[in-house]
Amino acid sequence: MRVLIIVVAALATLGLAAFGVVAAQRAVQPANAVVAEQAVKPAVAVAAPPVSEKLAQPSIQAAVVAPAATAPTPAAAAAAPAAAAEPTRLAQNSAAPNAPATAGAALANATPPGSRAAANNAPACDKPGAMGLARVVQIDTTGGPAFGFEHFKQYDFLREHEVVLTFDDGPWPENTPAVLKALADQCLKATFFEIGEHATWHPEISKMVAAAGMTIGSHTWSHKDLARNPYASDIEQAKQEIEMGVSAVHAAVDGPIAPFFRFPDLQQPPVLLAYLAQRNIATFSTDIDSFDFKMRRPEQVIKSVMSKLEKRGKGIVLMHDFQHATAEALPELLRQLQAAGFKVVHMVPKAPVTTIAKYDDMLRAQDKMSANNTRPESSVVRTISGN
Repeated sequence: MRVLIIVVAALATLGLAAFGVVAAQRAVQPANAVVAEQAVKPAVAVAAPPVSEKLAQPSIQAAVVAPAATAPTPAAAAAAPAAAAEPTRLAQNSAAPNAPATAGAALANATPPGSRAAANNAPACDKPGAMGLARVVQIDTTGGPAFGFEHFKQYDFLREHEVVLTFDDGPWPENTPAVLKALADQCLKATFFEIGEHATWHPEISKMVAAAGMTIGSHTWSHKDLARNPYASDIEQAKQEIEMGVSAVHAAVDGPIAPFFRFPDLQQPPVLLAYLAQRNIATFSTDIDSFDFKMRRPEQVIKSVMSKLEKRGKGIVLMHDFQHATAEALPELLRQLQAAGFKVVHMVPKAPVTTIAKYDDMLRAQDKMSANNTRPESSVVRTISGN
């Protein structure tokens, strides 16, 4: 009898043990499934976070260029006109405080009030077959960020086969209007770094550039190399060359211009970069230097730009609307860019530049009799004999 009880008890114990193993296995399976799902979900969230999370990402690249939330999907891009692209917001190397909750709110706040360069609501291109703009990006110049991989490696906001068109040394008769026409024929915008002295000679052309919706920056007063003496040894004289250029271009346009600056000959002394940072003016070097100032034939300019772009794949392109060969080359250059699959990105400032009164006064002093020249020329000088 005792043996029977022991056997029964042993069988019962084995049965309970087996039940416990099965129960334990069933308890483990859901936990493993939850862990596996959680391991997948964060990866998906990182790859495609909600719009509000994307706009507030604090990484370096996300702070410089608004993430993909601002770029349309391929289907949306095909449905939406390229020229109506909203501006992508560019900023300093920090997360923007109080980031808007939606992409729509961010884009609604992207256009600087009163800025002629802003193209937030750019009309659709009405020219069949024209390129149109691929994107509009907005630059926050706080702290003087610097762009262009020839000298500055941090900010790389262009996608493959995207270009930014920039023109130096204008405004200039015949050439600048020809460049504007070529751009208008393709529904494109560009950035013009004007020499202050040239702008005072041809303010009507500067106004044409602004009226065409281009972004206008400055390129010093008289195109002096600021890395050489006397400017290299006299910071105040160098500042004057920079600031009088800003004041002159601003006066010529008679309206807001961008806090965008390019050094002549791309010579950028660190002390002046620091000064521009204090002024919240962005510096632009280049990715693709056309060296068009060395060329006399349009086909040379085209070959220079296209061959360099084919190697690099994208970039900020430096040309000169001062050069006649460039003005002649631009219509064909734009056609070749389009045929090769390149897209044009336009830069606009978050806020316009502020001039300094001291240098505004210096500019006015350049023409000591300007206070007397208030009447229009037609009322002062008229032909009374001859043709």
